[in-house]
Amino acid sequence: MTALVYVIVYTLVPTSLIFKQDPNYNKMTKTLDKKVDYENTTFDSMGYIDYLSAGELQKRVSSQGGDINSEAAYQNYLSTLNGQWQLKTYPLSEQFYATRDIPIYERVWSFFSNLIEIDHPWKIQDPDNPNLPRYMRFEKDAAAGWALVGSGTHHKYLLYTNREFPYLHQNFINLNLGTSYPTYSNVPVWQVITQGQGRIDLQEVTFPTGVTKKSSVDIYSRTYKNPNTMDDIARANYGENDNYSKTKTNYKDPSMIYNSFVIGLFGVLFSYGIGLPIGMLMARFKDGLFDKVSTATMTFMLALPSIALIYVIRFAGSQLTGLPDSFPILGASDIRSYILPALILGIFSLPYTVIWFRRYLVDIQASDWVRFARAKGLSESEIYKKHLFKNAMVPVVVGIPASIILAIGGATLTETIFAFPGMGKMLIDSIKAANNAMIVGLTFIFTVLSIISLLLGDIAMALVDPRIKLSEDKKGE
Repeated sequence: MTALVYVIVYTLVPTSLIFKQDPNYNKMTKTLDKKVDYENTTFDSMGYIDYLSAGELQKRVSSQGGDINSEAAYQNYLSTLNGQWQLKTYPLSEQFYATRDIPIYERVWSFFSNLIEIDHPWKIQDPDNPNLPRYMRFEKDAAAGWALVGSGTHHKYLLYTNREFPYLHQNFINLNLGTSYPTYSNVPVWQVITQGQGRIDLQEVTFPTGVTKKSSVDIYSRTYKNPNTMDDIARANYGENDNYSKTKTNYKDPSMIYNSFVIGLFGVLFSYGIGLPIGMLMARFKDGLFDKVSTATMTFMLALPSIALIYVIRFAGSQLTGLPDSFPILGASDIRSYILPALILGIFSLPYTVIWFRRYLVDIQASDWVRFARAKGLSESEIYKKHLFKNAMVPVVVGIPASIILAIGGATLTETIFAFPGMGKMLIDSIKAANNAMIVGLTFIFTVLSIISLLLGDIAMALVDPRIKLSEDKKGE
């Protein structure tokens, strides 16, 4: 699925759309050379082309003894490289540069082959810092406490603990989903999805030099940066020769993936918490007034367009209860901002939960063991609560993990209408902005979550249904 989406967005989406929402690009009206360089650099970072700028191309040609003023020297050098390189000139300076169009199959292979990044002491190869120490060892760091600390690695702290969920963190293995552009320009896709949002969060931070002060720096996110590029503030915080002074920023509001998970989880809890009792009552009083009215209601809800249902619940909720009809009104710090989006997601899946659970119950009502239970004198209430409910839950349990995942990934319309800062809204925004890397990255996450949900569903069914065994019984052999 991810490969298919990758091919579609990188072959069918016009490249002219990529720069429409880039303010830096739109300002480059008089500096044509810079504009061409900016275009090619962007296409290079997005994987469309390989790009050798004028300075880099001249450096390579001169290192081989070629004449940097001769077009033939450039052509000779490009002929030694793999692929079909094209020699071009900037519109004003007429200096030479070169590009190579990367075939789509090569781009897909590059995405998946670089998807998993393993950090190790030889990860950083910086010619300007040849004496960089290389090690991994447990030590009590002045800023992070006890941690597995690396040098020569991309991350400073490879394994550490703090008071944030899930408390034990690692940086050995990281996902490389590409770089976001034009929205969140030059920020890794995974970082955009998992980092906090909103205003920066000032906290008491102790730096490696022992200085403690209010800062928005996420000290645990320290990554490699050449000491020669440090400014005076960084030197005061990290020392003169610290190789790890590049950090992320702490924000007050939760990440996109956290927000989507919260409303998705509570939406599913509402759907099953309300839907299962209704379905059981409908089956118990089959063909009665309650069953007929509920069936008609659920059928109407299924037929009602999603966008109409969202606006109806949004309007009714805001008018009758005073709940905000847009997330930014109260923000992430107020739980009321989450109620209506979660409620809508729960109502979306409620008809399916009710109808399928009723169907399961009706199917097993005529079973021999049910008739036998009635013959033994068990009441209808006991039969439903102790026997029918448990057996009907077996196929329902299979779908619970998938329901959670679908609620997380399928909230695109709800999040967009509520201006909710989650992954669903981010997907719509990325499509509008032609942010191809973000589209592919979110597709990959949703696909992986779907696969995990199927696995968890099978495991849950095996735990609930005693007839399913996870291991082979060899006693009869």
